Amino acid sequence: MCSDSLDKVNRIFCIGRNYAAHAAELKNEIPSSPVVFMKPPHCLVAPNQAIAFPKHGSELHHEAELVIKVGQAGRPQNISEADKFIEAFTLGLDLTLRDVQQGLKQKGLPWEKAKAFEQSAPLGNWVVYDGSVNLNTLHFTCEVNGETKQQGDTGLMLFSVHTLLVELGKIWTLRKSDLIFTGTPAGVGPLAIGDTITISSEHIGSFSWSIVE
Repeated sequence: MCSDSLDKVNRIFCIGRNYAAHAAELKNEIPSSPVVFMKPPHCLVAPNQAIAFPKHGSELHHEAELVIKVGQAGRPQNISEADKFIEAFTLGLDLTLRDVQQGLKQKGLPWEKAKAFEQSAPLGNWVVYDGSVNLNTLHFTCEVNGETKQQGDTGLMLFSVHTLLVELGKIWTLRKSDLIFTGTPAGVGPLAIGDTITISSEHIGSFSWSIVE
């Protein structure tokens, strides 16, 4: 287990619509290439912290995801080379104000107000990547108040972890301590003040946050 400080994070790349079932539940088209947006590092929240319900929206949704930390600078050229860029992995949440997002999408505007607000990226503790865990067959869950809401299997991702590294590298030179939120499975849903949200994986651990006013 690795516990790097959140203030050392560089950029946060987020992948949208990377599970076909999630794209379908929001009535979105299945993408032919990765959908990418970004969050600033100040969105990160360590485990066991309180998350304030954002005041500029009313429908706060959970989106549980596998998160990758980049360990070196460069542009991976292929899947095999991409493996060398993975330093660690964990679970995270891409918290989304769905009502705000829908309004922005209808006007053709960027998503930052819905996706990149304060505390919108809760993040678990890092596990050092040594190749012993297959990132393409990783199972994880998301529970709200003890009730399972999402069950993820990275084998169902449209674009694998290694493919995402190659695709991102075509546009940006990756940097050490960049993060990649790899997309969420189906089952996203609302959070309310007083809720406790927990994301878990056998190979990573279990991490919780509380929603407060």
